[in-house]
Amino acid sequence: MARNWKRVQPTSARQALELCKEHARETRNLSVERIAERMGLPDHFTLYKWLQTGRIPLVMVPAYEQVCGIDLVTRWMASAADKILITVPTGRKTTAQDVLQLQEVLNKATGAIISFHNGNSTAEETIAAIQTGLEGLAWHRGNVSQHHAPQFDLSQE
Repeated sequence: MARNWKRVQPTSARQALELCKEHARETRNLSVERIAERMGLPDHFTLYKWLQTGRIPLVMVPAYEQVCGIDLVTRWMASAADKILITVPTGRKTTAQDVLQLQEVLNKATGAIISFHNGNSTAEETIAAIQTGLEGLAWHRGNVSQHHAPQFDLSQE
C-alpha cells in the first residue's frame, strides 16, 4: 500500500532528508544520482554525504525539496523550532476524503498522547503526531476562511 505522504512528520533532519529521497523514488522514480543531477550538483557523492550526515547547506534545501517533490526538511525545521507549518489553502471545496483524512490524523494524535502517557510511545513520536494534527486543523481553518475568495492553485503536481 502506498504511503500517505501528507501525514508524514520527520523527527530529525537526517530522517527528513531520507524521507524526501524515498518520496522522490516512489513518486518520481528518481535515484540519488538523478536527484543530484537535477539539483545541479557536480556529483552525487555530495548528496550521499548530506544524506548520511543529515546536514545540507540551507541554500540547497529548496532545490532538494523541489526535485524530490515534498517539503519534509522544511517541515522538520519548523517543528524543531516549535512552529507549525501550514500549506497555504486555496479555498477549494473540501471533499469527504479531506475530512476523513483529518479525522484519521486527529485520532492518531489522540492515540499517541494516550500511548505516551502510558509509557508506550516516545516524546518525539507523540510530538510528530500532534504536529501533523495541528497542521491539518490549521489547513482546514485557512481553507474555510478562503472559501469565499478562492485562490488559483498554481502547484505543479
